[in-house]
Amino acid sequence: MTNDSVNAMDYDIVIVGAGLVGATLAASIASQTANQPLKIAIVDQGAAPVIAALDKEPPKFDPRVVALTKNSIKLFKSIGVWSRVQSMRACPYQFMRVWDDEGTGEIAFDAKELAENELGVIVENSILLSAVLAVLAEQKNITLLRGHSVVELSADKEKPGAKSIALSNEQVLTTSLVIAADGAHSKVRELAGLPMRSWSYEQKAIVTTVKTQKPHQDTAWQNFLVTGPLAFLPLAHNSKQYESIVWSADNDEADRLMALSDDDFKAELGRAFEYRLGNIEHVDKRFCFPLTQRHALDYIAPQIALVGDAAHTIHPLAGQGVNLGLLDAAALSAEISRAAERGLSLSDESILRRYQRARKQNNLELMALMESFKRLFGTKNLSVRWLRNTGIKQVNKLTSVKNWLAKKAMGLS
Repeated sequence: MTNDSVNAMDYDIVIVGAGLVGATLAASIASQTANQPLKIAIVDQGAAPVIAALDKEPPKFDPRVVALTKNSIKLFKSIGVWSRVQSMRACPYQFMRVWDDEGTGEIAFDAKELAENELGVIVENSILLSAVLAVLAEQKNITLLRGHSVVELSADKEKPGAKSIALSNEQVLTTSLVIAADGAHSKVRELAGLPMRSWSYEQKAIVTTVKTQKPHQDTAWQNFLVTGPLAFLPLAHNSKQYESIVWSADNDEADRLMALSDDDFKAELGRAFEYRLGNIEHVDKRFCFPLTQRHALDYIAPQIALVGDAAHTIHPLAGQGVNLGLLDAAALSAEISRAAERGLSLSDESILRRYQRARKQNNLELMALMESFKRLFGTKNLSVRWLRNTGIKQVNKLTSVKNWLAKKAMGLS
């Protein structure tokens, strides 16, 4: 991979966004088309990411983590990334406990019941990204352009079926296919005129790393509070006492929690988590961001495709956001590889139509499911609470139903 220079302005594919989804997509395309290498440029307005320190005590964990599903891990294995991640830091978890703060209902998931080694793996975002970028660095046909943003997108006047991309440094790239992996506020989506539906969840998510009195037991924990779900996700450390938390709360409650001192926040967090792992002994710096659901009406336009957050964002209560983006990347990479094998131009409309069919309905279904969960556990109606609590108890007893839910939610099927 070459960096920050352009010897030739013409590319087969230009990916805008060098985050986890965009970088993984580039690596996947390169892997699947190795016999017929495609010329790929990745454009990103940011600087190179900082890799989380691995030799500090207490360890400096990245507050952003990903709960990887089996399908996501399969993708990382296929592009030669997973062994690098495992040599750095990753935390498989075999168990998951979900309960209703307003009652006594609880569901316990166990990987053994699903004939799996694990339910998923928690990995810090910076570790995943650094491993993907290391793989990209070995690809001579991929050019990474950092510190440049897209300012204009238009049909190329000299090449039918191609797009012209003007960058902030006045360079102009031409390509058969533009892929927007530039996040929820995608500039490419805006320039392409692809409309998006969005609405606020009226909640904010607080993320940080904590150390608990007791080990995490290789378990992912989630308590559904009436103000929003609280998740404790296990992190890799010899003591097994570190977890990443994602605390989604109604806006006013989130603001109140962020205003607390560290000691007061630890006390509130311990109570909200019902001291399942004892007291909260340490809390890192807290970060807070608003939660909004977004979904593009179309993922495609002529010579343009949206992936990841550029196409959709979802509530973090099930940790599916990045996994959905990685599934987008896998599906689009497969269609590009199929086109290369058949000698189709990358500007052929059938490539993008097949990609959209493969991903749009699946994403909509999961988004609807997450919205239903949020409303179900956020209601203050006493009758609904009683039914919800009773239902959780019954599902926990019905192993086949419980395992079906686990497989759907965790990408094990």
